[in-house]
Amino acid sequence: MTETLTNRSLIELDRDHLIHPVASFRGHEAHGARVLASADGMWLTDIDGKRVIDAFAGLWCVNVGYGQESIVEAAADQMRRLPYATGYFHFASEPAIRLAAELTALTPEGLDHVFFTLGGSDAVDSAVRYIIHYFNAIGKPEKKEFIALEWGYHGSSSTGAGLTALGNFHRGFDLPYKWQHHIPSPYPYRHPQGDDDAAVIASTVAALEAKVAEIGADKVAAFCCEPIQGSGGVIVPPKGWLKALREACTRLGILMLVDEVITGFGRTGPLFACEEEGVTPDFMTTAKGLTSGYAPMGAMFMANHIYETIADASPLPVGHGMTYSGHPVSAAVALEVLRLYREGGVLANGVKTGARFAERMEAIRSHPLVGDVRYRGMLGAIELVTDKATKGMFPAELNLGDRLSQMTWDNGLIVRCFANAVIGFAPALTCTVEEMDIIFDRVQLTLDQLLEQPDIRAALG
Repeated sequence: MTETLTNRSLIELDRDHLIHPVASFRGHEAHGARVLASADGMWLTDIDGKRVIDAFAGLWCVNVGYGQESIVEAAADQMRRLPYATGYFHFASEPAIRLAAELTALTPEGLDHVFFTLGGSDAVDSAVRYIIHYFNAIGKPEKKEFIALEWGYHGSSSTGAGLTALGNFHRGFDLPYKWQHHIPSPYPYRHPQGDDDAAVIASTVAALEAKVAEIGADKVAAFCCEPIQGSGGVIVPPKGWLKALREACTRLGILMLVDEVITGFGRTGPLFACEEEGVTPDFMTTAKGLTSGYAPMGAMFMANHIYETIADASPLPVGHGMTYSGHPVSAAVALEVLRLYREGGVLANGVKTGARFAERMEAIRSHPLVGDVRYRGMLGAIELVTDKATKGMFPAELNLGDRLSQMTWDNGLIVRCFANAVIGFAPALTCTVEEMDIIFDRVQLTLDQLLEQPDIRAALG
C-alpha cells in the first residue's frame, strides 16, 4: 500500500482489518482506534498531535521509558551483523548466550537455567510443559493438576488462559480445563480480616492446603501465582505472603511457579519481587520489562533440581522449542535494557520516584470516591467505591472502566481502567518526581469531574 494514508483512513483500515487484543469486536468498531504516532520519555503523541503522559508504561512493560537511543542502536547493530539465529540443532548466538548468563546471575539462587520465549504467555506455557515432563520423568505421571489464584492472570494462550481466573479469558473458550483449579485471592481490601496481614497470609495457605487435600496430593503438580496480581486489579498481598506459600508448596510436595511477567525488572523495587522475601521458586516466568517492550521476548527460569532430573531422565530430545527462542535482536535489546537498569540508574530512579508515588497515592485516599489505595514500588491501584464504610461497588451498568478510560485520555493521561472501578498505575521507572505530580494532578482532576456526574452522585451511599 503506497498511497499516503490520512488519519481517518488509518482508523478505517484498523476498523476493517485489525483484530485487537481483549476487545469486543463490534465494540472496537464503534469506538475506533487511538492511533499512536510517536513517544519520548513518559509521553506519547497520537496521529492528531494529542500529547499524553503514559502512567502505565505501555502495557506494564516500557520500564526504561520511550526513546532510549542506546537500545535502538543495540538492535540496529545486531540486525546488521546477525538478524536471526536459530537455537535448534545446537546453534546459538552471542547475545542469547550472554543474556542467559547475565540473567541467571541476577535471579534468585538456584534458577540457573533459562528458556527464552516471545512473551509472558508462552513463558507460562513452557513452564507448564516442563512441569508435566518433570513428573513423567520421576515416575509420577498422575501429578498433572495445577492450582492458581482467583483474579490471577497468566496469559491468554490456550494453556495459560485457563490458569488465568478472569472471565473474559474463559468465556467462549471452554476454559478452565478440568485440571486447572483456583483458590481465593489474597485481596486484603475485600478480605474479612484484611487489616490483619497474618490472617490474610494464613487464609491463602489454608486454602491451598484444602484444595490439595480435595484433589489429592498425589495428583497436584504445581501452584502458580503472581507476587502481585496485575490484571486482576493490582492486588497487593501482605509482605511475607509469597514466602509462606513457598514453604507450603515444599511441605505439600508440589512445585511453585511464580509469574513475574509484570513484577520483574524493578517494577516493585528490587530486580525481582521474589528477592524481597528470599524466595526461590521451582519455575519463574518473566517478559515485559526484560526488553522494556522494545522487542518481543520472555524468559522461563528453571531450578537446578528440575533441570538435572529432566537431563538425566532420557538421552532423547525434549520436544519443546520456538522459532524465535533466544532471538539475537531481542537478546541484544535485553542486554542493553539490563545495562540501563543497573548502570544507567533506572532502578535507583524507580526507588526514588516510587517514594513520591506512595506519597501521592496516600494523599488521594481522602477523595470521596476512593475506597482503597494499594501499591509497591512503581506498581499500584486506586479502587473507587460508592461508600467508604461499606466498600460498596458501582453498578456494572455505569460502565466505570470505559468511562474512566475516556476521561483520563481527555485529561491527557493513560492509566489502566478496570471494569470494577479500579485505576491501575505502572509508570516507567524513569519517571521523574515532577512527572509523577503531573500524573496525580490529572487523576485528581478526573475524579473530581467524575464526582460531579449525576449518575455517579446518585450511586453514592
